[in-house]
Amino acid sequence: MFSQSYNHYGEFLQQKFGRRVHKIPINAGFTCPNRNGAVAFGGCTYCNIDSFTPEAARARIPVREQVENSIGYLKTRFKATAFIAYFQPYSNTYADLPHLQDLYEQALAHPEVVGISIGTRPDCIDAEKLNYLQELTRDYFVTVEYGIESVHDETLRLINRGHDYKCTVEGIHQTASRGIYVCGHLVFGFPNESRTQMLDTVDEVSRLPLDFVKLHNLHVVRYTELARQFKAQPFYVFSFDEWVDFICDVIVRLNPDFRIERLYGDAPPHLLIEPQWCHEKSAAEIIYAIQQRLETLDTCQGKDFKSRVAQSALA
Repeated sequence: MFSQSYNHYGEFLQQKFGRRVHKIPINAGFTCPNRNGAVAFGGCTYCNIDSFTPEAARARIPVREQVENSIGYLKTRFKATAFIAYFQPYSNTYADLPHLQDLYEQALAHPEVVGISIGTRPDCIDAEKLNYLQELTRDYFVTVEYGIESVHDETLRLINRGHDYKCTVEGIHQTASRGIYVCGHLVFGFPNESRTQMLDTVDEVSRLPLDFVKLHNLHVVRYTELARQFKAQPFYVFSFDEWVDFICDVIVRLNPDFRIERLYGDAPPHLLIEPQWCHEKSAAEIIYAIQQRLETLDTCQGKDFKSRVAQSALA
């Protein structure tokens, strides 16, 4: 059952395809330009792919085999009948076009795969790659998911992104102008940002031509630079109740046309340092608490969006 308080990504897929659609996580062996020295070393300070990539997607086996292996399981476990191949870890456009074509088309060759979702960075796309993806939209559901994280350049510098917010804006506009679906990934709770700055990110991103958003609380996971920083000088992370209140504020300000794909971030217990509620509470508990809070406030996604846009226009 989908909430009436916000625009749900799962409901969008159900309406578009008329059946249950499930994502297949794919590890295609990419890296990132802020990991290999092209723009920086070490990657984003909070990133450990083992914390968000299912074990089945960690093995380096051909994309075609990953798809085959996952579909059998997902059909049984979730009763899904259509699938989106989700190229997830690292920057999945960070290669030359022929190599990308081979990988994407291995996934799309399966008759039950209806589309692809490609996680990447805005400095890893160009016109040639986007034109190819535009061609794929004639027959497939194609989404490019950009790690926006924050609109504040100081934050992007501190987390070692290796690009600025202007780069993100340009990449999103170039993608959307070709009729490709665009998802934006945001992280809230960076220790240098105030609540006002985090909400400014929501207001700014709401002006972009996005279709989907993933909204994550910052969590500290082992074997990352952020974990080292946290050990040296602990910083505050959202408690569960604070996150529920904050994410409701985000939803109310968010562009009402965006479909929300995620409302929190999590990590496996053996990797998670903080906040512990990410694994102590089930997904159902977290979503229910957010929905109940929205209902108690008698509010919904985008309720304050138009007034803020009007205020911005008058400023």
